Amino acid sequence: MARLSRVEDLSPQLLLRVSIGVAVLTIVLKSLAWWITDSVGLLSDAMESFVNLASAVFALVMVIIARRPADAEHPYGHHKAEYFSSGFEGLLIMVAALGIILAATQRILHPQAIEQLGWGLALSVLSSAINAALAWAMLRSGRKHRSIALEGDARHLITDVWTSAGVVVGITLVAVTEWQWLDPAVAIGVALNILREGAALMWKSSQGLMDEALEADVMQEIEKTLAGFQHSTIRFDHISSRRSGQRRFVDLHMHMPASWSLGRAAAVRGSVEQALMSAVPGLRATIQLLPNDVEAHFDDEKDLI
Repeated sequence: MARLSRVEDLSPQLLLRVSIGVAVLTIVLKSLAWWITDSVGLLSDAMESFVNLASAVFALVMVIIARRPADAEHPYGHHKAEYFSSGFEGLLIMVAALGIILAATQRILHPQAIEQLGWGLALSVLSSAINAALAWAMLRSGRKHRSIALEGDARHLITDVWTSAGVVVGITLVAVTEWQWLDPAVAIGVALNILREGAALMWKSSQGLMDEALEADVMQEIEKTLAGFQHSTIRFDHISSRRSGQRRFVDLHMHMPASWSLGRAAAVRGSVEQALMSAVPGLRATIQLLPNDVEAHFDDEKDLI
């Protein structure tokens, strides 16, 4: 358990720097595997490693930007920068997939035998094992730090591992059956899987930029916390939430007796805000005070213009 905790505590910046180094290493290993075997399947695997390198570099830049403090031009911080990383990675994945399909189509039209299969497979398996270990560490750290850039890079590496597994199976079948068309066919199947992963990353990035609501379990924790303060004289309504990178925001109205002094009302609000932020790490709560006999009507047609 202590080992798991140490992995989770690794910072996104550190893991992304490691990811850059691993990407360079896997490019060398997979390119060598392709050069030895002349397998278009292994070529497709090597091409995706170049995407891994570009994605890791861009993700690191975006994570560094996202950590910048709020300033006059960005009063809510720079947390959404990580979503650009996820979208950029998805685009690169799709471009790489199209390149793989083109190369595989050419090989179907002009079949060519695979050579020195043993060494090529060994190098591919070694690079996949390295990627799998790194992806596992990045996924755990990404979830703890709520870093979409790190999690996106981890899921891409996981896809790369499955891609390599598919390529290994494909070229092994070629060796057994001597059906040369299986090699480019597997490469096309790999490319289609990569396209799906790229589209999923771009969709997730777009949803983050559109201010998605907080997760259901987080909202339940918020409602549970508010229930501890709500009674006959205090009630809460118009609760809205959004996510912005690692940050979580919740806005709400707190109704209380009009006879309360401003100091008393502010003290209660402060207690509620502290309770919410303690219950949900990284939460920023904004609470507007209103008398019990005053309602806010955000849904009026005139307010939507």
